Amino acid sequence: MKRIYNFSAGPATLPPSVLEEAGRGVQEIASSGMSVLEISHRSKLYESIHFGARDRLLKLMGLDSSQYTVLFVGGGASLQFAMLPMNFLSSGDTADFAHTGEWSAKAMAEAKRFGLVHVASTTAEQKFSRIDKNLRLSGAAKYVHITTNNTIEGTQWHSLPNTGDVPLLADASSDILSHAVDWNRFSMVYAGAQKNLGPAGVTLVVAKKSFLSQAHEQAPTMLQYKTHYKADSLYNTPPVFAIYMVGLVLKWIEDSGGIGAIEKSNREKAKVIYSALDQFPDGYEPAVTDFEDRSLMNITFRLRDAQREQKFLAGAEARGMDGLKGHRNVGGFRASIYNAFPVQGAYALAEYLSEFAQE
Repeated sequence: MKRIYNFSAGPATLPPSVLEEAGRGVQEIASSGMSVLEISHRSKLYESIHFGARDRLLKLMGLDSSQYTVLFVGGGASLQFAMLPMNFLSSGDTADFAHTGEWSAKAMAEAKRFGLVHVASTTAEQKFSRIDKNLRLSGAAKYVHITTNNTIEGTQWHSLPNTGDVPLLADASSDILSHAVDWNRFSMVYAGAQKNLGPAGVTLVVAKKSFLSQAHEQAPTMLQYKTHYKADSLYNTPPVFAIYMVGLVLKWIEDSGGIGAIEKSNREKAKVIYSALDQFPDGYEPAVTDFEDRSLMNITFRLRDAQREQKFLAGAEARGMDGLKGHRNVGGFRASIYNAFPVQGAYALAEYLSEFAQE
């Protein structure tokens, strides 16, 4: 099987061992005589997949299953932007947001449809090249929302803000399980699976049960968190294959040494690439100005000579590297190095950055 270095921001690289196991599962799962694509979501076989993925995720996040639960829903993080305020805000209610880029902007736009939005911090004037971690809370918020990692801008929260008694919520789509985090600090975390946890098609909502109990029931049935919570995410047919894949990826994380080993690998990959960029300041301009805010997942940069961008991409493709073109709204380049991205790929990019800069 041919494998290139896939720097795509998502859907992203998956572990080869997981792809091999999934291939067998597509043919036949657990000696059932059926493909995982064919089994009933009401079967005992699927229940073991479904609840196994839920329990593994809570274990890896260090969360007590008596206090937290996992919902498997559709629509990606983009649906959560609306579903969250739809369930927790009413007219006149306020939600506080740390505005750190395009995804937080979209989350705020949806929240405004259901309540009031207070911008607790922003670095929009600096084009989100850093994170303002000094939150100025409204004092009347139902919750505080952050985006833990900003895929377009290349910034990441490396320490969590103190929100006091106000529930802290997060879109963690692009860095969930990438490094050690005290997830007990959060009342709810949601994440699309297609970056660190599996393929596109399922979104994970990890929530404190006591927080879910506060959700109202004014939204349509399928958009109520309580609907999915009461039915263990089996109210309707769930995305069986995507959840199966999430379970395989979670097992791969365990078999790789857990979060500690994954974090060590991610830090090595990021260090290698950032060091190559910083070594040639006349050739490259990293997008993030504060070193402490640099993402371990998405490394964003530009060429000082923009006229050489196409040549850079062509050279990367010739070396078996794909997905380095930056987001269409900001341009430049982006190297996404999620959990399953191999360390040797980071060294290969660093070598190419050095060669290109010295031409």
